[in-house]
Amino acid sequence: MGKALIFLFGGVVKIVAHIVKFLSYGFHFIFPKKRFRLPKHAAPLFRSRQQTPIPRTIWQTNYTDRLTLPLYVNYLFNRLLSPTFEYRFMITEDRAEFIKTEYSEEVFKCYSKIKIGAAQADFWRVLVLQKHGGVYMDIDAHMVWFLNAIIKPGYEELFITIRGGDVSNYFIASKPGTAHLQTMMDEIMENIKRRDLADVWDTTGPGVFIRALAGKNVNKTRNVHACLQGNFTNEYFQYIDKKEGKWIHVSNPGGST
Repeated sequence: MGKALIFLFGGVVKIVAHIVKFLSYGFHFIFPKKRFRLPKHAAPLFRSRQQTPIPRTIWQTNYTDRLTLPLYVNYLFNRLLSPTFEYRFMITEDRAEFIKTEYSEEVFKCYSKIKIGAAQADFWRVLVLQKHGGVYMDIDAHMVWFLNAIIKPGYEELFITIRGGDVSNYFIASKPGTAHLQTMMDEIMENIKRRDLADVWDTTGPGVFIRALAGKNVNKTRNVHACLQGNFTNEYFQYIDKKEGKWIHVSNPGGST
């Protein structure tokens, strides 16, 4: 499918997503306590026999597995566009247990120093893909076309760029054990040891990806041709059960999550 048609389809998806978001205000006004639970694991809707370097697994994380309506619709929409992919989800406690089990004491010690949930998720996404491979997406991200078509069969990595051409980290596709992920992992660990952890963007976030991939020949695509975020949902719906809200609103971001 041509990029122009994918862009057009993505535009239609954005309109539908904004309608879902608008209607969700009324839904949660009538049902203020209603939440939808995300599974820790969901099998593919159907299996593909095609072998690909990037494993058919989608990874996501959040501070809770109990979601508002628009976030849950976002999840269901992604499942619809990735029918041959299994789904894996971890809450905050699961992330820590995963890193403690799968990585060295040094890595876990670095991770444990991070008190900002967003920065923890930044580091975890690199670690889980380096260990197992697959596709990471932020909880508010959604595909704009079928994932099988976005990730070509021979791809070993795929990163997205946002307006201005910078690489973002809200969508990452990779086979396990890549040199690029290792570079990111090493830099994040050094940053944790030496930097102000309140500077999430530069310490654990997109800044790390931009530096690690600068001048490198890697597969990239515009976000509008692959994955967007924040259309089905917004900060209100995402942090409705978190009194302090998003980490940027916490008076002491270096403190507890």
